[in-house]
Amino acid sequence: MYLLLLYLPLLNSLILSILGFKLNIKQIKYITILNMGLTLLISYLIFYEVVLYKATCYLKISSWIDSHIIEISWGFLFDTLTASMLIVINSISLCVHFYSMSYMSEDPHLKRFLAELSLFTFFMIILVSADNFLQMFLGWEGVGLCSYLLINFWFQRLQANKAAIKAMVINRIGDFGLALGIFIFFYLFKTLDYFTIFNLSNELSNKNFIFFNIEINALNLACFLIFIGCMGKSAQIGLHTWLPDAMEGPTPVSALIHAATMVTAGIFLIARCSPIFQYSPNILFIITCMGAFTAFLAGTTGLAQNDLKRVIAYSTCSQLGYMLFVAGVSNYYASFFHLSNHAFFKALLFLGAGSIIHALMDEQDMRKMGGMSDSLIYTCSCIIIGSAALEGFPFSTGFYSKDLILELSGVFFSIESIFADWLGNISVATTAFYSTRSLFYAFIDDPLMPKKYIMKSHESNFVMSLPLFLLSIGGIIIGYISKDLFVGIGINSWQGSVFIKTEEWLFLEAEYLEDFIKDIPLFFGFLGGLFAAYLYSEENFSNKSFKWKISFIGKKFYNFLNRKWYFDKVYNEIISQNILNIAYKHTYQNIDRGIIEFFGPHGLSTLLYNKTLIIYKKQSNLSFLYNYVLYLLFFIMISLIIILYWSVLYYFIDFRLIILGFFYYLFIKI
Repeated sequence: MYLLLLYLPLLNSLILSILGFKLNIKQIKYITILNMGLTLLISYLIFYEVVLYKATCYLKISSWIDSHIIEISWGFLFDTLTASMLIVINSISLCVHFYSMSYMSEDPHLKRFLAELSLFTFFMIILVSADNFLQMFLGWEGVGLCSYLLINFWFQRLQANKAAIKAMVINRIGDFGLALGIFIFFYLFKTLDYFTIFNLSNELSNKNFIFFNIEINALNLACFLIFIGCMGKSAQIGLHTWLPDAMEGPTPVSALIHAATMVTAGIFLIARCSPIFQYSPNILFIITCMGAFTAFLAGTTGLAQNDLKRVIAYSTCSQLGYMLFVAGVSNYYASFFHLSNHAFFKALLFLGAGSIIHALMDEQDMRKMGGMSDSLIYTCSCIIIGSAALEGFPFSTGFYSKDLILELSGVFFSIESIFADWLGNISVATTAFYSTRSLFYAFIDDPLMPKKYIMKSHESNFVMSLPLFLLSIGGIIIGYISKDLFVGIGINSWQGSVFIKTEEWLFLEAEYLEDFIKDIPLFFGFLGGLFAAYLYSEENFSNKSFKWKISFIGKKFYNFLNRKWYFDKVYNEIISQNILNIAYKHTYQNIDRGIIEFFGPHGLSTLLYNKTLIIYKKQSNLSFLYNYVLYLLFFIMISLIIILYWSVLYYFIDFRLIILGFFYYLFIKI
């Protein structure tokens, strides 16, 4: 059963890739839904056995790398963390596959799209079920490859090409850090097995390591490099710019990869490596600050975005910041709880946005929407449910995990925790603001689209509507159902798959916080939502909002947020352009075409031709037999003298001078 879970998505991808040309669309749909449905069913059976019955499963299949230095096997670990991630991955994957049957029905390359989606699901399962870092890295790189293929699915579009390359390059930066971290783990522990490294991390927490001629704590350095990898995959500040641009791919791709699963791989890895991070408090401090600032940056940037999918993408980035900073204060349970809740309502928002875009003939600009609350009432209801969960509206799915994160960060009285708590509360207000703004633009304000689009707008068919209904149910009840399973006092379902030091167990303190502290996120959420409703209401939008936007301060502020804090401008015009200039003027012209070509094939062929021509001319001038005989006798005599008296001459000969003389003769003399 456990291995079948791995084979089914890969089998589906291979069938569609190899035999897809022999199958019609109906057969492809049946095969895909059957495979992914069985995968989800097996995930629920694994969850039932592993989590509810506390029966952690470890499978060792076969040897992979076997040498005198390292031994790595194909092994799979199914504990609470893995089983819970499998529910998230395969639930969203099935909904997205089902939704894509209709959304991509007009695309001639539907077979390739479904094959790449299934391949992504396979690599994501490999990532979360691996029992060693190298196998995990295989899945890590696999989802990066599938992300590139799916973002660039419409490869004939220039913007899709650029977005895919940008995602690949930025993720390579993070993956390089992750690879270095894995190398350091091997240097320290002589293995890449999870259990061995986790059990020995405390013993080696004081071991130092020479890195760039600087002595540094080896465990801190390894954890920092692992965090760099998580920053790239989970789109944290500095390496976050690829995520909004990835919206150039089809909308189902955004729902599966860039909202629910791939971007959460970094959060999963930090939770998996919790026994190591617990002994690196300095790195946890960095994680807390970076996560909080990411939540704030993405939340403020979403205030001024006009593309519907980009607004949702920045909300994803902001929520990942929440998951990260609560993990930084050692509350991995709450981080994973929000990860699982977020997957359902964020997939709901993306698929709901896909229904709007589908109804409006692929229009994504919110400024060209409006007045769709009557024609798209079902989609509007689903979007409202998803937005309420995103804002943390009371008793929605997001409320149980988002408020818990802010409560736990408020309990841990340290500089980084207080910093994260207040930035998190401010981000609640920004989230409520841009969620309400999107609802006004799309459904409440007067229509701003052409009349023909309004007349043709209609609800999606059953195939697209069913996943929205299922995800809406999840957006309402998943948080309430699972809160006592994953978080709280006395929980025992994690079975040691996540490690927290006893002195940092703060769930008890969070239960006894004063009520006004618990109500702060709720207050900020209502404040942001009410301000957006006031600002974008029909009577105020054309007057107060527009006048403020065209004022001097308003224009500067709006441009700053609309252009994403100028991160892309700095990267493109300052960093990348200077690197390209240096690469062309120095590396290419002076080294590639200078030194390398001079000593390389081009220079060597030219040199040999010139020397051959000189020797040919000298040979022509000495074309008498007695001259050849004289030169031959001379070289024979010299050779015999060297052979006979070598034991004496050896002490007087410097071979370095001979080599220099040869090069002088070869390059200069002749």
